[in-house]
Amino acid sequence: MLRTLFIAACAFLCFNSRLPAQAEPARKNVVFILSDDHRYDFMGFTGKVPFLETPNMDRLAREGAHIRNAFVSTSLCSPSRASILTGQYAHRHKVVDNQSRVPEELTFFPQYLQRAGYQTGFIGKWHMGESTYQKRKGFDYWVSFRGQGTYYNPVLNVNGAEKAYADSTYITDLLTDFALEFLEERNKEQPFFLYLSHKAVHSEFYPAKRHFGRYENEKINYPKTMFPPGHPKAIVDSTEYNYAEVPNWVKAQRYSWHGVDYLYHGAYDFETFYKRYCEALLALDDSIGEVLDYLEKNGL
Repeated sequence: MLRTLFIAACAFLCFNSRLPAQAEPARKNVVFILSDDHRYDFMGFTGKVPFLETPNMDRLAREGAHIRNAFVSTSLCSPSRASILTGQYAHRHKVVDNQSRVPEELTFFPQYLQRAGYQTGFIGKWHMGESTYQKRKGFDYWVSFRGQGTYYNPVLNVNGAEKAYADSTYITDLLTDFALEFLEERNKEQPFFLYLSHKAVHSEFYPAKRHFGRYENEKINYPKTMFPPGHPKAIVDSTEYNYAEVPNWVKAQRYSWHGVDYLYHGAYDFETFYKRYCEALLALDDSIGEVLDYLEKNGL
């Protein structure tokens, strides 16, 4: 991908003063794509889901780096987003839950990029402590929505102007279009940073119409511990797998709002939940492919 990086990083290079002066290398462009509530192994190349097709994620892993030993320090939406933008733990940046306001004194790394002469664009889900979708510091180009947003017919803030969409406009495709617009309309004499922050694949899962039902007839490979003994779909008829030496609070959790048997928001049975999730990933993979294709076509 020539001059474009798909990872946000700061590199500090120390040069020996006795070395001859060299021309400053061209600054790299940076594209950062964020998916939401995306299980770490739900990509085609991992083999976790035999039927899942993600050729563009597979390409990133094949041509770049797949970091397998990485961890989220605060596994909530807003704290994680604040950590990405600041490089700080939640106890430092103070966005400790999904309701906390962002402290005014925080500096986001795109602000440093602006000072270094980069054009910066944020497109997608902000959801950091507040429901507002107003433009934030560190970004020259801005497209966002309030809170969680919606999969279909969203209302966006496009560089300060509210714009409502209809006719079954799908959020993943729309955000991708804005990302390509940013890349196309940027000042070609400056390096750029693009932050494409997708709503997908946050629940509840609504795939693009072109993908809905793609996996309807696929078989899910359940683990042995998925269903308790006596359940119609139980794989084993023994307490050994599900309940042996398991504390009561763990058993109760299976039947809670975030449990396995009564799913998140209680909207679907598990098979539908699982398949719609996989189908919603397909437009996300398409988005990555469109960005990659643009960069390749334009020598970036």
